[in-house]
Amino acid sequence: MPRSLDHALLQAGTRELARRDAHLAAVVARVGTPPMFARRPGFATLIKIVLEQQVSLAAARTMYLRLDQHVGGLSPLTVTTLGVDGLRRFGLTRQKSSYCHGIAARVLDGRLNFAAIARAEETSARASLLEIPGIGPWTVDIYFLMALRRPDVWPQGDLGLASAMREVKALPRLPNRDEQRAVAASWVPWRAIAARILWAHYLEQRGQL
Repeated sequence: MPRSLDHALLQAGTRELARRDAHLAAVVARVGTPPMFARRPGFATLIKIVLEQQVSLAAARTMYLRLDQHVGGLSPLTVTTLGVDGLRRFGLTRQKSSYCHGIAARVLDGRLNFAAIARAEETSARASLLEIPGIGPWTVDIYFLMALRRPDVWPQGDLGLASAMREVKALPRLPNRDEQRAVAASWVPWRAIAARILWAHYLEQRGQL
């Protein structure tokens, strides 16, 4: 398997999933190949994903833009210079301010190296990120899926995906994490593309695609 998706692989994986799964095929028939939803690897993207934890994307985007515009470009140095209290002035909770400040400090002292994370074998890369306060499985999954474009990532605990899966698969209720993983097992080795198809469905059904 390739380490990262490009647009040709995204199209090929979408065709393969549509061939295997009639429910995904119906979505693809409506929306076509889903967006890549790509983000640039590195510090700013990881901070943005942390801000997105347990809040709406709109709220996280507002906080991120306020912060980014104030400092003239988000970087480990600008975040550590602001400090935890300074970050809170932009709408971050004390907990998230602490997390963001801690991530920035790790980049500056060399404990977190994004180039090394991108090169590393997946298990060790995940372990390196998960040891950082404020970074859990969902955050790592989204970073791997969007920033590193890994092809077979299934984001754990993503509410949008759970809602889309219920709608697409006509399930009686929102699937829990184990149920999502069980359904997604049939989409290996293209689970990250299946997630993109479901996100495209979710956005299209809500007039946001």
